[in-house]
Amino acid sequence: MEVTEKSLGIMGTPEKAGIVKWGTTTVVGIFAGMLYGGSKEASASVSKDAEVMLKLGSTPDKREQYRLMRDAMEKRFIRVTRGSIVGGVRLGMFTAAFYGLQNLLAEKRGVHDIYNVVAAGSATAATFGLIMPGSLHWRLRNVMLGSVLGAGVCFPLGWLHLKLVEKANEGNTISAGNPVEAKSGVGGAIERLEEQLSK
Repeated sequence: MEVTEKSLGIMGTPEKAGIVKWGTTTVVGIFAGMLYGGSKEASASVSKDAEVMLKLGSTPDKREQYRLMRDAMEKRFIRVTRGSIVGGVRLGMFTAAFYGLQNLLAEKRGVHDIYNVVAAGSATAATFGLIMPGSLHWRLRNVMLGSVLGAGVCFPLGWLHLKLVEKANEGNTISAGNPVEAKSGVGGAIERLEEQLSK
């Protein structure tokens, strides 16, 4: 299964149908990673806050209580900030590598199909398995496991993505005698639905 401009009937568009914009997805990946990393660190800080509350209960001095609370808040802020930054960098790098490799394969092969998605997922997961900390044996195991898991996860997701792209663009044909621009996206889908209902 492959999605090309010709198979979808899209004329005059420089990009192949279904190609995801690299920069946009990288930015989304960074923000999603920041949100995940920050929330993970914030939930992990609950047990540390309980320890601080126990110390506060056993300290009668108000100045000492204030100092303990200030220190706890500073440490929590630093932990959540560091978790957000690390999570954003990790997911952003993964997203950038995955979509960059997928778009590069689509450009070199001249077609955007499921094999680009599977190869990009497998290569990206294998690369991240290689840079994980540990011994050489552990890293090689992570490379093989990441390669298989990346391909296994990306195959159904890539297939679903390409099917949705085909479905969204199936009405975007331009008749030879009528040089009207093909509309895509929500506006085009609404117009196609209106045309079908009026028949």
